Amino acid sequence: MKMRRTLYLKFLAGYILFGLLSVLTIATFASNLTLRHLTRDRADSLYREAALIASSFAVRVYSHDETAKEAAISQIRAIDTYVSAPVWIINTGGKVIFNSRENVKRENAPIYEEFDSTASGSYYMTGNFYGAFKEEVLSVFSPITSNFRVIGYVVIHVPMRDIIASRNEVLHIFFITDGIILLSSLIILAVFTLVVYLPLNRVTKAAEEYAKGNMSYSLKEGHRHDEMGYLAGTLNYMASEIARSEDNQRKFVANVSHDFRSPLTSIRGYLEAMLDGTIPPELHEKYLQIVVNETERLTKLTNGLLELNSLNSRGNLILEISSFDINGVIKRTAETFEGICKEKKISIDLILLGQVLYVRGDIGKIQQVLYNLLDNAIKFSNPNSIIRLETTEKNDKVFISVRDWGIGIPNDSLGKIFDRFYKTDLSRGKDKKGTGLGLSIVREIIQAHNENINVISTEGVGTEFIFTLPKSKES
Repeated sequence: MKMRRTLYLKFLAGYILFGLLSVLTIATFASNLTLRHLTRDRADSLYREAALIASSFAVRVYSHDETAKEAAISQIRAIDTYVSAPVWIINTGGKVIFNSRENVKRENAPIYEEFDSTASGSYYMTGNFYGAFKEEVLSVFSPITSNFRVIGYVVIHVPMRDIIASRNEVLHIFFITDGIILLSSLIILAVFTLVVYLPLNRVTKAAEEYAKGNMSYSLKEGHRHDEMGYLAGTLNYMASEIARSEDNQRKFVANVSHDFRSPLTSIRGYLEAMLDGTIPPELHEKYLQIVVNETERLTKLTNGLLELNSLNSRGNLILEISSFDINGVIKRTAETFEGICKEKKISIDLILLGQVLYVRGDIGKIQQVLYNLLDNAIKFSNPNSIIRLETTEKNDKVFISVRDWGIGIPNDSLGKIFDRFYKTDLSRGKDKKGTGLGLSIVREIIQAHNENINVISTEGVGTEFIFTLPKSKES
C-alpha cells in the first residue's frame, strides 16, 4: 500500500511540477522571446517611416530655402502624429538639429557625443538614449545621405512601456491558455484517478486479501467491459477457484480420514477383542477373515489414491497410445466378472459393432475404465437383471456404453458422482467395500485421452455410462 500511494503521489508531483514549469517558462523564456519579437516588429515598422523621412524630407531640413524647409518639417510632424512618436534629426556629431515635438535652437541644442550608429550593430537600440529620457525607449535611426555621404540621422523614439504593455497582453493570453491546458490536464487526471487508479487500487487490495487467504473478499470491478474489468473478473474467478480447491481439499482430507478410520477401527476392535478373549477362539477365523477384508479395502483405497494422484497431473501422465480392438478388450473384461455374475444371477449382454473395432488409446487404462464401470454396474444391479455393453460408431468416434437396470442415481447426485469419495445415499447400503474413487479415476483417464464421458440415470430404473475414443484408421 505504501509503495502504491507513493507512486501516485509522484504522479501528482509530476503534474504540479509540469504546471510550475509551464508558468515559469511563460514568465521567463516566452516573455523574453515575445518582447524581443514585438520590439523588432515595432522597430521594423518605425524604420520604414525613418527611411521615408531620411530619403524624402530630412535633407530639406538642412536647406536654406525656408519654404522647402517648412514643408519638410510639416511632413515630418505629420508622420510624428501618425506613428505617435517624436522624430529627431541628429547630425554626425550627435547634435540634435530637429525635434518634431519642440523647437530646437542651434545655440542650446542637446549634443549626444556618445551616439554612434555603427556601435550598436543594428538600426535600433533600447535604453534612455544616453540620458535623454527618464524611461526606457526604443530608438530607431536611418542615415541621411547627400552627395554619397552621411550628413545625419533620422531617429524615432517610442516608449518601451507601450511594447511591454503589448507583451503583457500576449503573455496574458499565454497564461490563460496554459491555465486551460492545466485545467484540462487536471480533468484528465481526475478521470484517470476514477477510471484507472481507484479501480486498480481496489484490485490490488483484493489481491492482498486473497494472498492473506480471505477468498470471500468481493471485488466489484468485474462488471466493466474493459481490461480492468477483465482483470477483476479473472481475480474473482481465481479466488472462487482457490476457495473451491481449498473446500475440495478439506473435503478430501475429511473423506480420506473417514475412509481410513472406519476399517482401522474395525481391525483394531476385532483384534483387541480376540486378544482379551471377548471373541472366543472358535470364532477367530471368522473375524480374522473380516480383518483381512478390511485390510484389502485399505489397500484398495491406498492404491486408488496413488493412482488418482498420478492421473491428476495430466502433463505427467504418460499414455501408451496404440491401436487396439475395443471389442476384444470388452469381451476379456466381461469374462473376469463371470463368477460374481453367476453368484448374483446377473447376465452381461454384449452388443458390439462388427467382429473387431479398432480405436486409439492406452489399452491398459481403457481396460481399467471398463473394469471400474462394469464393477459399479454389477454392485448396484438387482439380482436376475441384465448389464449391457455396447459399441457404436459416429463421425470417426467410437461410443462405448455400459448400462445397468439397477437402483439408479438420484438427480441431485448426478453432478457429484465423479468427485472423489462421493457415494450416493442409495449406494451406501450396497457398496460396503467401495472407496468412492472408481469413477474419479475413470474420468481422469478419459480426460487424459482428451475424450468425454457422460452419465444418464433414472432413480429406480438404471444407469448408463457412455465414453468416447477416436476410431483408428488401422485395422
